[in-house]
Amino acid sequence: MSDILRVAVVGHTNTGKTSLLRTLARDVGFGEVSDHAGTTRHVEGLRLMADGEPAAELFDTPGMEDAIALLEFIDGLVDPGERVDGPERVARFLARPEASARFEQEAKVLRQMLASDAGLYVVDARDPVLPKHRDELELLAACARPLLPVLNFIADPAARAGDWRAALARLGLHAVVSFDTVAPPLDGERELFGTLATLIHGHRARLQALIQARQREADTRRVAARRRVAELLVELAARRERVVERGDDTVGGETGGDEAALQAAVARMREDVRRREQACVDGLLRLYRFRPDDARMAELPLADGRWEDDLFNPETLRQMGVRLGTGAAAGAAAGVGIDLMTGGLTLGAAAALGALAGGLWQTFGHYGERIAAKVRGHRELTVDDAILRMVALRQRALLAALDGRGHAALVPIELQGGGEIVAGPSAADPAADRWRKGALPDALARARAHPEWALDHGGQDKEGAIAELAQALL
Repeated sequence: MSDILRVAVVGHTNTGKTSLLRTLARDVGFGEVSDHAGTTRHVEGLRLMADGEPAAELFDTPGMEDAIALLEFIDGLVDPGERVDGPERVARFLARPEASARFEQEAKVLRQMLASDAGLYVVDARDPVLPKHRDELELLAACARPLLPVLNFIADPAARAGDWRAALARLGLHAVVSFDTVAPPLDGERELFGTLATLIHGHRARLQALIQARQREADTRRVAARRRVAELLVELAARRERVVERGDDTVGGETGGDEAALQAAVARMREDVRRREQACVDGLLRLYRFRPDDARMAELPLADGRWEDDLFNPETLRQMGVRLGTGAAAGAAAGVGIDLMTGGLTLGAAAALGALAGGLWQTFGHYGERIAAKVRGHRELTVDDAILRMVALRQRALLAALDGRGHAALVPIELQGGGEIVAGPSAADPAADRWRKGALPDALARARAHPEWALDHGGQDKEGAIAELAQALL
């Protein structure tokens, strides 16, 4: 027995064998995944590592297409009264010319089984149990290798998990795991490798090391993902757009304070928020080793990697369950409020700003800054609390979707209707409810007072706020 565990991934055609390897390898590019039968025609392998050391080699094999005829053929190779065990029967078949012709695909599977320490028999749990499946299992059992059935597509409402477990038990296969390659459970890998370890005691220590290493990788990935979202929120909270009064000189990129300048300021800020959020989405997809077009959500849409819903549409806020606050009064009323607080704006310009903001921007809320701005003839726009809540909810939903997505999924990420984001606050996720209606974390309040945090500045204070906020995203 070699130090590296060798496992053949076998089963009927189009049951998700390549999908299983793609998800275990976290590699969307491994093999070819398709709804068409017989996509895999050759044996292809990959290696799983544990702390930099090889722990297991998994081999993708073609689908078995004619097990019934092959079993009859092999039975015909044994003379009446001759006692021949399973591996010898398989060896006789592999030596025949039919192994390179009529039964070429099945021969590739059986050769790999004989060269492996164990096999994973992948089942499409949506299929009924048929005689061909029983014949496949008889052929694989003849190779005298431990065989672990894996029920795939178990999350589908059409899955027949009970039927399959009962049928496998009648064949003496009582160790069975459920592992949906499209939506794997968070502890799916642990169960899969742990059950395999009970069947192959000689590789138990290495499989346990693999389980622990992959758990650490998952934990590290989740911590890094929350930090990315926390960085985004802190930098948005710190973001300011300064507008200079009409008649003042334009300095350092600041613009005159007429209505056109106000429109430009709002437009710049909105575009910056969109750009920063999209950069966070792209980074999360890379972190989880997905492609840019692997995320497209129905109620939190990402089409070709881009959010479809307008982040600044009040209806989008309503659907997310986010309430507009005092800094988000509608239209001209918000403009008058800005006029009274900061001074210096004409009523018409203030009303225009309120209409442009659409209730989604608020003036900077520190009295000292307001007074200084009035003296200087400046106003400063910041990202409204409602937008911060919206971004946090969108990113939390994306994190949950990425955690529950397999790398074999062909359909982009979609959050179906009726979930917490669409239907409003959910008792199942009190943290999301706090983001909708509760007080924003202190880290964001501190960020409001540090416009330099919107850039790559801030030192330990900014780092502390990011770490604090990352914890609050749990």
